Amino acid sequence: MSTGQRQTSWEQAPSGRPVATTQSGPRAGFWRRFAAAFLDGILLGIVGVILIAVARGVGLSLDLFIGIAYFTYFEGGPRGQTPGKSAMGIRVISFADGGPIGYGRAFIRYVGRIVASIPFFLGYLWMLWDRESQTWQDKFAGSVVVPVSDYPLPN
Repeated sequence: MSTGQRQTSWEQAPSGRPVATTQSGPRAGFWRRFAAAFLDGILLGIVGVILIAVARGVGLSLDLFIGIAYFTYFEGGPRGQTPGKSAMGIRVISFADGGPIGYGRAFIRYVGRIVASIPFFLGYLWMLWDRESQTWQDKFAGSVVVPVSDYPLPN
């Protein structure tokens, strides 16, 4: 298998249409993803503390907006990487075609982060037993997180 490609096995659904049953390809592991989220959290936390100290009540709203913009911009761009993901050598790609997810799906992925954290972070832990190592936000956006070494960045 060449770099950046997945192998798919196909079965026939009851409707008669072929459906993918297994996807293979390297996925970013839990601890790499955790470390990337931790680094992004430190960066956004510093900005948030400064905003809240300076702008008080409005600072909370600005902090939320900056978080949304941060993840939407970086994960939705052609590289699919926040600074934390870049430091850990991982990136977000479309599950369907391996390309960038775009800004709309990156926003949906951000909303998925919130939903994934509500039931005791179950949506984040989901990747530990999911066949494609997808968290809930990945499933919401139709994305996967992969190592850059196996899925090179666009030029």
